Formats: sequence, C-alpha cells, structure tokens
Amino acid sequence: MSEITMEKIIQLAKTRGFIFPGSEVYGGLQNSWDYGQLGVELKNNVKSQWWKRFVHARLDMVGLDAALIMNPKVWQASGHLDTFTDPLVECKNCNERYRADKIDLTKPCQKCGKKDTLTEPASFNLMFKTFLGPKEDQSNVVYLRPETAQAIFVDFANILTTSRKRIPFGVAQIGKAFRNEITPGNYIFRTREFEQMEIEYFVHENDWQTHFEAWLKELHAWIDFCGIDKNRVHELEVLGADLAHYSRRTVDIEFDFPFGREELYGLAYRGDFDLKNHSEASQKDLVYTDPQTQEKYIPHVVEPSMGVDRTVLAILLSAYTEEEVDGDVRVVMKFEKAFAPYKIAVLPLSKKDELSIPAEALAKKLAKKWNVDYDETQSIGKRYRRQDEIGTPYCITFDFDSLEDGAVTVRDRDTMKQDRIKIDELEVFFNKNL
Repeated sequence: MSEITMEKIIQLAKTRGFIFPGSEVYGGLQNSWDYGQLGVELKNNVKSQWWKRFVHARLDMVGLDAALIMNPKVWQASGHLDTFTDPLVECKNCNERYRADKIDLTKPCQKCGKKDTLTEPASFNLMFKTFLGPKEDQSNVVYLRPETAQAIFVDFANILTTSRKRIPFGVAQIGKAFRNEITPGNYIFRTREFEQMEIEYFVHENDWQTHFEAWLKELHAWIDFCGIDKNRVHELEVLGADLAHYSRRTVDIEFDFPFGREELYGLAYRGDFDLKNHSEASQKDLVYTDPQTQEKYIPHVVEPSMGVDRTVLAILLSAYTEEEVDGDVRVVMKFEKAFAPYKIAVLPLSKKDELSIPAEALAKKLAKKWNVDYDETQSIGKRYRRQDEIGTPYCITFDFDSLEDGAVTVRDRDTMKQDRIKIDELEVFFNKNL
C-alpha cells in the first residue's frame, strides 16, 4: 500500500523480536545488532536451508567449520595484508572519517559542513588486529579473519585426501567474518561483524566458464527459493579496477534496498590464485592428480559468496506486506514457509483450563516436529494480527466446539481462509503444507 522504508522494517524488527540494537542499555555500539528470539530463528532457517540445498542435496560438496584466527602467514600469502584496503579520508576540522569512494570529495564535510577540509585518500586495511597470548608485541600479532574462504584453501589437501572427492567438487562453510569498516551502516547490511555462506568450487581451468554459469543459475534459484523479490534483483558485471585482487571475473547480484541498489551476493572466478600462492608460501604440495588421466594441476576456483545478514534483510524487505482488510491496514510478513520463525501458532479461544490445558498439550505435541508458538493473551483478532506480523503461516484456534467435535480452526496467514480440521488429521495436513 505505502512505501516500504527501512524505518518500518527496523521498527517491526525491534518490536516483534527480530533484531535489537546491540548493547542498547549502555547506549549501544556503533552498527552493532543482536538477533532476537525471532531473528535467530529466521537466521538459522537461512543457514540450515542453505546447507541442506548446497551441501546435503549435492554429491559434489562437503563442509568445513574452520577457526576464526589463523596463522598470519595465511593473510600474507592471500594478499590481504597488502591489498585488503579501502581509501580513507578524514576531515581536518571535525575528524570525521569517510570512505573516499563513497562520497563526493569536492563537497563540504557531511558532518561539520566545512569546505576543503578532507585529507588526501590513504589506504586503510580492513582487518581486525589482535594479539595471541599475553605479550602484545609484533611477534604475537594475529587477525580475525576477514573472509571464510582462506581456511578452505589451506585445508584443501586434507579435505581432498580424507573426502576422496574428485574435481569438480566444492567445499562449503558458514561462519563469522570481521572487517574494520570505515563507515558501516544501513542497518544489518554493512557491519563490522557478519556471517558468510561461501563455497569454493574446485574445477579444471578449461571448465571454469561452464561452472561459473551453472553457479550463477544456482544463485538465482536460491533467491527464488528464499522468496526474495525478483523484481528488485539485478546482475552487475564487475570490471577493471573494481575487481578484487584475486578475481579474474566477478558478477555481483544486486538488490534494490530502500537506501539504494547494493550488492547482495557475489560470484567470483578466482583462478588458481589462492592455491598457487599458498603452495608457494608454505612449500606444500597443493597439486591435484586426476586419477584417470594422471594429469597434475593446481585447481581453479569458482566462488559463490552469500552474506547471511544481507539475505535476512532482503527476505524481511521482500516479505513485508501491507494490506487493507475491512478498512484497517494489516501488516503481514509473507515469509516462504521454510524460513518463517514459527510454523504454527496454537491459540486457545479462552484462558479457562478446559481449553488452555488441551490446547497447550496440542502445542507440545506439534512442537516435536515444528517450531510452535503458544499464545493465550488478548482477543483472538489481536493474536491473529500478531502472528501475521511475525509471519507465522498457520494459526490453530482451539475453541469450545473442539471439546465436542475433536476439530480445530486452522487459519492461513496469506489468504486468512479458515478451515475446520480434525485434531487427528493435523499432522498429515502440516506434513503436506509446511
């Protein structure tokens, strides 16, 4: 009905328990966010569905869960220590810092309004530095990983030997990464602590284009599966100086957020950059031998990279719907059922024990298979609206007739259609529809 704004999403996410400001009781921490009781369910659904789709449902994939802190030699060999930078400028009047590629350098400082006060751009390394052990000196410097990919490359030989996979095959990982962004912002879109879902898919050099196009189709299929609005999705071929230091080809999948069109996912052809560099730096053999042809080569890599938090934001924006119902505006989060935090809500018509006791027993029974909410406060109409706003696909109303006919009213979130279904048939119904 009306424009979907970030303010609406942020407000709903906070009031309904999806996302809270981090450390709020102490005034917060810049661009820090906590996933609440519904947000963590949505986020876990994204990760579990991704893992099921890209690891369990494929015979050419295995998984990995690597350490956040790695030997700093990894980041030297990968090029991150030298090239993982953003251009930084600082206002000499108010000391505000900006990414030089994100602002007009000819205009006054956005904070203080002074003209000609910005410094010349300087390279700013995005990695978080810390120290391993009690002594804080250069010999003990380590870094929080800025991406999950490098662990897959340094573990390549171990994975290859123990999994007995043959090329082409991929290694998937979901995990935290950290980047000391100059200007984080736009809610959970750009944060200093975030979670990635990445695949390094190892291929023969001659076949990289075929696999690149196949993974591009897979990314679009995943977007459809998530219920992300396809009308807001676009492809961008990244060219020239905009390519990452490791990339020979990159396609960004962008999404029209309320704050502008920005990258949602990325697909990169990394060539043999990573395995070759780690092999040379470590003096370890990372060559693959084809068991049929006996050809020896360093595999090339196609990398689909997806952010968990950006996926959550795109899903929230795509699901948010305002509808006019009987002269009132109904806000409903039309999540794809696989991603909805709660699948079912059980709502006794009355708090009286004769209804609440069997209704709660039904909720506990269904909760053995699905994530179930039980709610007996306020009128049934207000409870329906509350479940609409958190995206629960089905509401079960347990009423006084249920005691006589052994049936309940099942309400569909999207159509608001209500059907009377026998309690004994509920499991069959939800097995079919969830």
